[in-house]
Amino acid sequence: MYSRGCLATGTLDVFWAADAPAADAIDPAVVAQMAMDKMTLAAPRIHISPKPGGTGLVGMPVWMAVDQSPTTYGPNSATATAGGVTVTATAKVTSIVWTMGDGTSVTCNGPGTVYQKSFGMKQSPDCGHVYKQTSADQPGGRFRVGATATWTVDWQVTGGGGETGQMTAVRDASVAVTIVESQAVN
Repeated sequence: MYSRGCLATGTLDVFWAADAPAADAIDPAVVAQMAMDKMTLAAPRIHISPKPGGTGLVGMPVWMAVDQSPTTYGPNSATATAGGVTVTATAKVTSIVWTMGDGTSVTCNGPGTVYQKSFGMKQSPDCGHVYKQTSADQPGGRFRVGATATWTVDWQVTGGGGETGQMTAVRDASVAVTIVESQAVN
């Protein structure tokens, strides 16, 4: 006598058989998903200049960057095993798309550079934007800036089989920045 159950539907099937039923093959991609679920793949931790709560100027460079920790940028790895299949997965951010709140977006293929005062008024060498209008007509008088990180997760069956695959995961975060216009008075 054998029983077979499905956790998803809550059904249980009991039956008689002369020989044991063949075990269902485990899909390595399912085990890879289990490994990815063990990882903490967090939303980007945003660094932007002007800082949230501060004020930037129309026509001045805005610098964008994100932290580079295992949970916010990678690499981040985990292993999972099910039904005799072991998979190791490694995740890393492969791109960050910034929505600037003014209708434009910027794609950065790296983490960007955190602004320092010693950089002066020059533009970011790898991830920046220049606003052409103020945020005055936006809700709260600020642009909502979003950073959407795309994680690429490469996985491989260990201990035989050699199957490999790739998945993606997306995480996002946002901040608000105020952009004003400076006008000279004679």
